[in-house]
Amino acid sequence: MGFSDQRFDVNLSILFTELPLLERPAAAAAAGFTAVELWWPWIETPTPAQTELDALKKALDDAGTRLVGLNFYAGRLPGPDRGALSLPGEESDRFRANIDVAADFAASVGCEALNALYGNRVEGVDAAAQDELALENLVLAARAADRIGATLLIETLNDTESPLYPLVSAPAGVEVVDRVNEATGLGNATFLLDLYHLSMNGEDLSQVIKTYAAKTGHVQIADNPGRGAPGTGSLPLERLLDELTEAGYDGRVGLEYKPGDRPSAEAFDWLPAEHRPAR
Repeated sequence: MGFSDQRFDVNLSILFTELPLLERPAAAAAAGFTAVELWWPWIETPTPAQTELDALKKALDDAGTRLVGLNFYAGRLPGPDRGALSLPGEESDRFRANIDVAADFAASVGCEALNALYGNRVEGVDAAAQDELALENLVLAARAADRIGATLLIETLNDTESPLYPLVSAPAGVEVVDRVNEATGLGNATFLLDLYHLSMNGEDLSQVIKTYAAKTGHVQIADNPGRGAPGTGSLPLERLLDELTEAGYDGRVGLEYKPGDRPSAEAFDWLPAEHRPAR
């Protein structure tokens, strides 16, 4: 067991960012990875021109990489925003405009999962009203994901880096997952279990795995402190991934860490090359 038994993919929104977007799939392939994921790449618009979507698809195809995970539009990320779907007014409208655009692009590249970041609390807006809006939009997103045979991911962040984001514990994230599934009857909403964010929140990671592995649709990792590669911090990531396997999780593990002060291509020395291709 251990790292060698996992299906890893590389998040191209945090790794290889020293390169233009369209060069990143080839760089990931050169590093030995065949599966990648992305935050929504066009932070200024939920509805990019078809030529931009086509160019990204071509870059993925030419590199021989598969986009297995994609965020819906989430505002300025990286940056102060943490999603759009619970924000009243223009940002919620932008999220809705993005739903079918993101789902159709995901379908065109064989994407398995669409991640919907919840959004920050807004001063002066009732939290219950934000939660009601979020559920409405998540139902739309779940139906779009179901249309293309994908899962919908609900992610928890951490309250140190995202103090206005309401989902900062595994129970809070899973509660939203359950509400969405109850509302749609589709059962395709799942938990995005990010070991870095959960560790930043001080949660018992082994207990979270035991409790929520069955509701987990995707896993992301980075070490803590520092959000670097495995081995740069103190998290027992290899053991935790073993615990996930033992708990029945057999999905993908996204590498969502910072490369540090070195090129991204040099940030994978913890993982032998023969264990990098996704199966």
